[in-house]
Parts: sequence; structure tokens; C-alpha cells
Amino acid sequence: MKILSFLAVLIVAGLHLGFLTLEMFFWDHEIGRRVFSMTPELSAETAVLAANQGLYNGFLAAGLVWGLLAQKRDVIFFFLGCVIVAGIFGAVTAKPTILFTQSLPAIVAFVFTLLARPEK
Repeated sequence: MKILSFLAVLIVAGLHLGFLTLEMFFWDHEIGRRVFSMTPELSAETAVLAANQGLYNGFLAAGLVWGLLAQKRDVIFFFLGCVIVAGIFGAVTAKPTILFTQSLPAIVAFVFTLLARPEK
């Protein structure tokens, strides 16, 4: 279970690094417009907001990696909880599919981490 927990948390961190990349570097680009279904005008107008959002996703990824490297379950639980809440909020306020792309992987990682026995 520890391996599954580690891999699941690593996947969530990787997803958030991907979100960082999309939001900070490809938002106002053909790739970002296609992923987020935006016009060039809308992506240009919202690029600064998206970059800020991307930075926060980077902090979530960094926190998860820190928790894994330091082997601190409480840190991992905290950042997975942040991801879950952010995903629920995003699903309610922005796009329902965020629940599946952000919250669901974090919930799975949370459960695997909960079930993994801590070192004694």
C-alpha cells in the first residue's frame, strides 16, 4: 500500500505541475486555448489571472513532493486536502469536470495514504 500511496501522491503532484505549465506558460497559446476552450481575446485578457492560478498549483505540487521526500504523512494529508477542496470549489464555480481531473485523483491518493501503514 505504501508504494500505491507514494505513486498516487506523485501523480497528483505531477498533475499540478502540468496545470502550472498550462496556466503559466500556455494559457495564451493555441494549446491553452484548445484545452480551456477559449478565444484568443479571452486568453489574452485572463493570462495574468491564469499565471497566478498556475503558481498556486505549483505550490501544491511542491508541498506534495516535500511531504513525500520528508516522509511526513501530515504534510501529505494537508496538501491533498487543499487539492481536494480547491477541486470541489473549482467544480462548483468554474467547470464541473474539475472534480474529476483534480479532486478525484487527490481523494484516491488520500485514501491510499490513509491505508498505508506509517513507519514505526
